[in-house]
Amino acid sequence: MSTTLELAKDLIRLPSVTPEDADCQALLARRLQAIGFRCESMRFGEVTNLWARRGEQGPLLVFAGHTDVVPTGPLEAWSSHPFQPEVRDGKLYGRGAADMKGSIAAFVTACERFVADHPAHAGSIGLLITSDEEGPAVNGTVKVVETLLARGERIDLCIVGEPSSQDRCGDIVKIGRRGSLNGYLTVLGEQGHVAYPHLARNPLHEFAPALLELTREVWDQGNADFPPTTFQISNIKAGTGATNVIPGELEVMLNFRFSTEVTAEQLQQRLEAILAKHGVRYRIEWQVSAQPFLTGRGTLIEAISAAIEAETGNPTELSTSGGTSDGRFIAPTGAQVVELGPVNRTIHKVDEHVAVADLDILSRIYERTLVRLLAV
Repeated sequence: MSTTLELAKDLIRLPSVTPEDADCQALLARRLQAIGFRCESMRFGEVTNLWARRGEQGPLLVFAGHTDVVPTGPLEAWSSHPFQPEVRDGKLYGRGAADMKGSIAAFVTACERFVADHPAHAGSIGLLITSDEEGPAVNGTVKVVETLLARGERIDLCIVGEPSSQDRCGDIVKIGRRGSLNGYLTVLGEQGHVAYPHLARNPLHEFAPALLELTREVWDQGNADFPPTTFQISNIKAGTGATNVIPGELEVMLNFRFSTEVTAEQLQQRLEAILAKHGVRYRIEWQVSAQPFLTGRGTLIEAISAAIEAETGNPTELSTSGGTSDGRFIAPTGAQVVELGPVNRTIHKVDEHVAVADLDILSRIYERTLVRLLAV
């Protein structure tokens, strides 16, 4: 059994359903302290965070990840217990195997080998690990970054271990993410009897033409780094449950995933203009859960791309697709941020798993990146 597989199994055994850490970070801290990292536990609210650093000088290269996992769903649907890791047919099964305890194990074993070979390495290595990525993400990475900045610790380079790969380990590296804008819309009508519609005002009927236009709107064309902005309705609710009552209100949850071609404010204004055009009476609350970010071609992208090709024999694709990640809290500080992790095909699913061979491939890619950036 490889050391990376062994550590991944140890982490999976700890049932760290968000926002619980279940002592995962204490296990990591013991391993990291043994190779010269200073480890600090930062607790905000019910969230546990680990900040570990080896070295005092720049550049500071940080591995960022999360120990919390999503709920398992029905246990009877799993082929084996989600918190009792099992290897079958070359795959490691368990909740968090791919998202992202496998990556965290690879972080640690890569650092162990690198420090053994380069004890006097240049710069500093850090690990920023939270238990608040799968949840609200308000007391995790964002709070740690604020604390580090307040005391003058600035991250220069960051590798987030999110499962970025699609078909084989290392085939995709995320170099940015789209922004995310949520809207909580209430369409205002007037409740009444369905037999007397002239005495009521049906918010569903009034919203329908506006919804059709919203779904057909081209928000932007995207650019060389980002796909076009998308609009989706994620939930819609109205009515009393009775067949003979016209509802008085319609509640709609909506989301934009937006590129750098448009701002959240512009999207808000355009959506509200369409509602006004169709005479919709409404109130709306907006929440920006992420701004788009992009890491330009530079030292980090060059190093990790070269490490992937050296390890796998294949080039990697640079992408900004997918959802949000904690990279959105680190990139605004000026850090170069990329995401590289295992294949994401089974994340959040029953029988989540990762190829055992990919754990060692990932660890060696991280180690090769450290060598390219910090070896002396």
